[in-house]
Amino acid sequence: MAEKTVEQRCYEALKARSVTFAAAESCTGGLIAKRITDVPGASLVFMGGVVSYTNTVKNRVLGVPAEMLEEYGPVSAPVARAMADGARKATTADYAVSVTGVAGPERDERGNAVGTVFIGFSSPEETVAERFDFGEKSRAEIRALSAEEALKLLEEKVKEA
Repeated sequence: MAEKTVEQRCYEALKARSVTFAAAESCTGGLIAKRITDVPGASLVFMGGVVSYTNTVKNRVLGVPAEMLEEYGPVSAPVARAMADGARKATTADYAVSVTGVAGPERDERGNAVGTVFIGFSSPEETVAERFDFGEKSRAEIRALSAEEALKLLEEKVKEA
């Protein structure tokens, strides 16, 4: 029997606790939403997601303050936290994850290296962000690793609750 995927494990953990989540995605472009909705029954646990590829969408849809985007840049821990909070509040989900980073092929305008990614998590009790440095990999690899790590963080936090 094949080992369960992280999205299957997330689905089971969320369903067992009767809680939901949402996603705010930038460099992953909807990959988290795709992966969770590949799991049959995902509508029980997944409220929805926002692909906030621009600062305008981060600000207007997710409520990330323009001043924060200006001060820290879109690829930063404060923005990842604000994106996760915004997704959770916009969708009324119990939890949310967010991803913002540099998938390449070049550094961003602030000099963040390709492979620099911040993954956020929000719940009513806490909002955190973790930095990942995936290195000089392809866009596809960075996006896949980012989605995988976001789902792992969600799984970990749901199981701790």
